[in-house]
Amino acid sequence: MDPQQLRTFVSVVRLGSFSEAARELGYTQSAVSQQIAALEADLGTSLLVRRPVGPTEAGARLLEHAGPLLVRLDAARADVARLAGAPSARLLLGATPLAVGAHLGRVLAEVRREYPRVEPVVRVVAQQELPALVATGEVDLALVDGLAAPSDPLPLPEVGPLGTVAVDEQPLAVAFPAGHPLAGRRGLALADLSAARWLDAPDLAPSAARLRAATAVDGFRPAARYLGTDVRGLLALVAAGHGLAVLPVPALDGAAGVAAVPVREPRLVHRTELVHGSLPEGPAALLARLLAA
Repeated sequence: MDPQQLRTFVSVVRLGSFSEAARELGYTQSAVSQQIAALEADLGTSLLVRRPVGPTEAGARLLEHAGPLLVRLDAARADVARLAGAPSARLLLGATPLAVGAHLGRVLAEVRREYPRVEPVVRVVAQQELPALVATGEVDLALVDGLAAPSDPLPLPEVGPLGTVAVDEQPLAVAFPAGHPLAGRRGLALADLSAARWLDAPDLAPSAARLRAATAVDGFRPAARYLGTDVRGLLALVAAGHGLAVLPVPALDGAAGVAAVPVREPRLVHRTELVHGSLPEGPAALLARLLAA
């Protein structure tokens, strides 16, 4: 398959329009139609219905493959460019919301002392997006966090030849409203809370599916969703009784109206890892060494 034809196909499906895809890609509508026709001829099947524009069954299946394939192609290009190019003076760090800690400011200051012309940029992004951004060179490296067994690596998507380094591990606690009957416990088993009301906060807390997998117990049904990256907003919902959340203990320090009860079972931690590709000498390589240390 021609990668450009595949990109054009993805754009047409995403936008639901040949003309809009042509405008976005800088082609004529005729050129977009020709690329789709060539791709369909190559695969020997129809990929799109035209009115309204959408994928056929075969097109939907191709779409499942297209994202990972295109990411790997972009990752290969970025990886070779990093190795072949001159050392970069830029420093773009991706991070999940809870991975940005006080230590980051300290190590960035050390990088700036070594490279005074560099202006670091920190981009806060959802965890599932960050490995692909590192692989394709949109950020130089990333800090990601999540739920894991002690010393186990985080489960990350396979998007290219990336390395990971453990940066931090913190204990976990369940955030309860201050007046909750369990708020005074010294510890608890997550499985005992499977029938409780939970908050679904995909950018901050483990998902219900992740909690079910960790405890081997069904349940953990979300009662409300929080689609933000500010942990204070999530804790305000906890304090108001809208649901519980599992968070690293430091994130709960000083939270008004919230009680933190340590998770005793199963043995889990909040783990932060540095994700990186090849790092020629420069600000990003120095930051990686400092974070890993």
